[in-house]
Amino acid sequence: MSDTVEFDLDAYLGRIGWEGERVADVATLRAVHLAHSRGIPYENLDAMNRTAPSLAIGDLLDKLVRSRRGGYCYEHNILFLHALEALGFGVTRLAARVMVGADGSESSGRPRTHMTLLVEVPGETRPYLADVGFAAIGALLEPVPLVAGVEFEGAGRRHRLVRVTHPGPLDLWVLETYVPGSAWGDGWRRQYNFTLDPAERPDFEVANWYVAMHPRSPFVQRRFVQRLRGDQHVLLLGQELTVTSPDGTVSKREVSEEEVARLLDEEFGIDVPQSHQKDHAG
Repeated sequence: MSDTVEFDLDAYLGRIGWEGERVADVATLRAVHLAHSRGIPYENLDAMNRTAPSLAIGDLLDKLVRSRRGGYCYEHNILFLHALEALGFGVTRLAARVMVGADGSESSGRPRTHMTLLVEVPGETRPYLADVGFAAIGALLEPVPLVAGVEFEGAGRRHRLVRVTHPGPLDLWVLETYVPGSAWGDGWRRQYNFTLDPAERPDFEVANWYVAMHPRSPFVQRRFVQRLRGDQHVLLLGQELTVTSPDGTVSKREVSEEEVARLLDEEFGIDVPQSHQKDHAG
């Protein structure tokens, strides 16, 4: 489907359940960001079916807004980008390098395959980092100002941005989240790093194909579905269901393949064709 399709702001706001005043200010940015994070699930079921999802806005509206489906980072953040622009914000795509689960040397060898957004708010002197498509415990639920070394709290989660030394000519920013009660103890954990060099749509078309189709991509190896249930983070990874509470308490259990279909419907609010429901992890 072509990107000439007009963005349906009414349908989008209805999907995320937001009825506030449509003005381009910080309060609206925060509220819509939070409503999107709570309203649309994250899932990689197209990639599990060896299909690179379309990033055309008409197809994103059909899938994430008009259907009971979710998507992964590119789908979520492109949809959110169009909503913000329709509300009067200025938005720049940024390419980020995921640092979760890697030490410093390992993360430097990873490609920049994550999309995050830099949002200009009319009347504000500094932009905001916004991201509704990062599938990790501690991901942003509300945007944070692009300010180094200051802690921000949003919807019960704590974040900060730090600038680190690196060989390139541009500042390297790192988004960190505070994780309570983890196996490693309380502390700050790196989520991803980025520079402010704008990325373009073709950059993410290439990354989207790679993430959804490359046999070594983690997104084609195991089912990955998540959403927020109140303040709890609910994750279905393969056939393991994990529920994490804000205080760091974690409960896990294995589920049968038959139960997966029920969970996708009742827990995550996803309607999936039968061909998508098998976990190809082996």
